[in-house]
Amino acid sequence: MKLTTAATTASLALSASAALTPPQIPLGHTNRLAHQHPHSSSSSSRNPSSAAHLLSSIAALSDTPLSDAAAADWSFVATHYPQDAVEAVQARARGYAPKKAKRRSDSEYDFVVDGAERMKALDGRVDGADKLKGTRLRVKKPNGLGVDEGVKQYSGYLDVEEKHFFFWFFESRNDPKNDPVILWLNGGPGCSSMTGLFMELGPASINSKIKVVENPHSWNSNASVIFLDQPVNVGYSYSDSPVSSTQAAGKDVYAFLTMFFDTFPEYAKQDFHITGESYAGHYIPQFAAEILKHKERNINLKSVAIGNGLTDGLTQYKYYRPMACGEGGYPAVLKPSECDAMDNAYPRCASMIENCYKSESVWSCVPASIYCNNAMIGPYQRTGVNVYDIRGPCQDDNNLCYSELGWISDYLNKKEVMEALGADVNEYESCNFDINRNFLLHGDWMLPFHKFVPELLKEIPVLIYAGDADYICNHLGNHAWTEALEWSGKSDYNKVELEKFLVGGEEAGLMKHHGNFSYVRLYQAGHMVPYDQPESSLEMVRRWVGGMWWK
Repeated sequence: MKLTTAATTASLALSASAALTPPQIPLGHTNRLAHQHPHSSSSSSRNPSSAAHLLSSIAALSDTPLSDAAAADWSFVATHYPQDAVEAVQARARGYAPKKAKRRSDSEYDFVVDGAERMKALDGRVDGADKLKGTRLRVKKPNGLGVDEGVKQYSGYLDVEEKHFFFWFFESRNDPKNDPVILWLNGGPGCSSMTGLFMELGPASINSKIKVVENPHSWNSNASVIFLDQPVNVGYSYSDSPVSSTQAAGKDVYAFLTMFFDTFPEYAKQDFHITGESYAGHYIPQFAAEILKHKERNINLKSVAIGNGLTDGLTQYKYYRPMACGEGGYPAVLKPSECDAMDNAYPRCASMIENCYKSESVWSCVPASIYCNNAMIGPYQRTGVNVYDIRGPCQDDNNLCYSELGWISDYLNKKEVMEALGADVNEYESCNFDINRNFLLHGDWMLPFHKFVPELLKEIPVLIYAGDADYICNHLGNHAWTEALEWSGKSDYNKVELEKFLVGGEEAGLMKHHGNFSYVRLYQAGHMVPYDQPESSLEMVRRWVGGMWWK
């Protein structure tokens, strides 16, 4: 749920990108890079020889020669945002420091499942069962924490060789034998899904006194929910080696789900849905495609839903200027001169993103992230207005504008909580900016993940929803990319007018749907829709997983 600027300022989930500037800054996080004005560097740092030196450094890191277009983009970025460009290359060369953790003894878990044994049992029945070789599922039955004690729950790790993925599962409060199962993913990249659990849609929240408070609008009111910390080194998850691409993360998630539903077959027959927000606009299309390519599977995937996601940067970045300048339903944040500057900047931004889309090369995609995040997100960030909610200023610079994130971290770092959950890491953190940076610096940020959606629509329904007060992954851009998407139902979908989305007889937003594709705009909600509109978002999800808009 964050994003960072220059290259990462994008959203709580998209966060920190540009080297350093994360799209969620994590897709949403504001870091120094977001505040660098173009042309702010000294004349010496803007010397063409500096750009030439940077290109030389990139050539040393790259396995293949830079294309002319990529070289031109890097030269431009080195001239206008020299510090970001240099830091990006240095960070790429510097590598990664693993999260500190000490693995608990198997005896501390309620049970442990060996992947090699399950691989033999599943062989021939489940595609990709060979991926379970070397895996283990360590499971705790957490109790005494006061978090929805009335329902069955499990926590623990899926170990995939040196990678260790933490999960926390809550059974439905209603009818777990028949209610659907939902996987929830926060974004960043690099932000923990425990944020979704304790701040948005889970069965409890954490207050300023670091006490557990029940959430009556939890999504497990009518569904069982899995909260997964991924990729590795996010939240309670950890590894000695990093994951730096959505594609690699997708294979890990497929292995986790295969092992989970094999271990808990009582949930494998129910409908299964993947949901998430922010950088999950990358994750979910890729993960769903990975699941669907395995025709023989024990994952009963029925739909996906993405909230305030970053999925098609080329289309979505065009709508930062309108959203900041009073055309998104809220008063303008920027001055007319700043709006004009963003209008002037978008064509180059679009050209860079197009180069990334064509080549999908790290060295084409990284400069697009640096330039576009600085030019299209930076002006807004410098105002101090919350990038996740245009309705007010950022209230807590240490916690991505939300003090609740600090309270959640304090709670999850309690010794008794970590022991009850079976957590191995030395410290929980809500967002790992190293991961955010790694994804950005490996070109993942600007890749065209909307390309998976047309194939998904042939098999499963897709919901795109957006809180209309979010800036970082705003409703204008999300609505626009759904109508720009090339798929078999495009013409008919685009003819459908937005209609009222009613909750309890009151207008809570707007919606449209055709065939397997649906879009919902929710009023008075920021980047984290369930946080701002718990009742409306729960009703939306109930209708969605119930098939009201697609069955």
